[in-house]
Amino acid sequence: MVDLEKIEHSHLPIRSDIGSLILHIAQIGKGELGTVVFLHGFPEIWYTWRYQMIAVADAGFRAIAPDCRGYGLSDQPPEPEKATFEDLTGDLLGILDALGVPKAFLISKDFGTFPAYHFAIKHPDRVQGLVTLGVPYSPTGFEQMLPLPEGFYIKRWREPGRAEADFGRHDAKTVVRNVYILFSKSEIPIAAEGQEIMDLVDPSTPLPPWFTEEDLEAYGALYKNSGFRFPLQIPYRQLSEQRPVAADPTIKQPALLIMGEKDYVIKFPGIGEYVRSETQKKFIPNLELKFLPEGSHFVHEQNPEEVNELILDFLKRNI
Repeated sequence: MVDLEKIEHSHLPIRSDIGSLILHIAQIGKGELGTVVFLHGFPEIWYTWRYQMIAVADAGFRAIAPDCRGYGLSDQPPEPEKATFEDLTGDLLGILDALGVPKAFLISKDFGTFPAYHFAIKHPDRVQGLVTLGVPYSPTGFEQMLPLPEGFYIKRWREPGRAEADFGRHDAKTVVRNVYILFSKSEIPIAAEGQEIMDLVDPSTPLPPWFTEEDLEAYGALYKNSGFRFPLQIPYRQLSEQRPVAADPTIKQPALLIMGEKDYVIKFPGIGEYVRSETQKKFIPNLELKFLPEGSHFVHEQNPEEVNELILDFLKRNI
């Protein structure tokens, strides 16, 4: 158990080149050794980093975990369907500027890795190092996943209106529950013809043993507040959009990629081979790669002690 009472919460007005929003920020730690910013994925929220935030704070770092715009207690942008990943990169710069943080380590997971990778290229002087979980870096994206069948969950959730109708049959807590169950398995979620993604989970299926009913309540309340309109845009409906490639897409900072051997993402066409090969090091020459044998897509919640040990070792070597 972690003592969440230690974590402070605030609402931070930020300005960037794409407008002004108020973001919910969770933070803890005095930061004698530096600052660590955590970026969540889907179906996550700041709360996903609870174990890591307290561990890095206890080690002497300041831990900052925002709810991404459109998620949890952060503002909804006025036109979610026009949102891009570039907005999240701008938000990250706004957070660092507003909190007076000149340079930070970035720890990110799932779609949170996209703004982290891009920020490291666009603002290299602001990034001390990167730890990413579940998604490797590729300057050109991962459209090689598209050979998967029509029932592939990302294809379904890209289709305007379909996920809204599917999710709309359930309350927010049930949607999060179902996605956590699906994404913690080692198989890619793929629906049959005439079947929806939410139908892949039998209501009697238990939660993963490392994810409690209290955790589900916390996630459910935050997604009840924000809904799923923005999360369907970022990441899913922006994944196939062409993003500008930097003149030099090399990430020069120290980096650590943590993958669970049982993360379903490794089974995307070409991803497993790419992760295990040396190809990534063309783009991140200072990359370390760590695999956790039993780790799922939620390895940081499933095996927090192992992940925290890897993170703290990396941070202390790169202060």
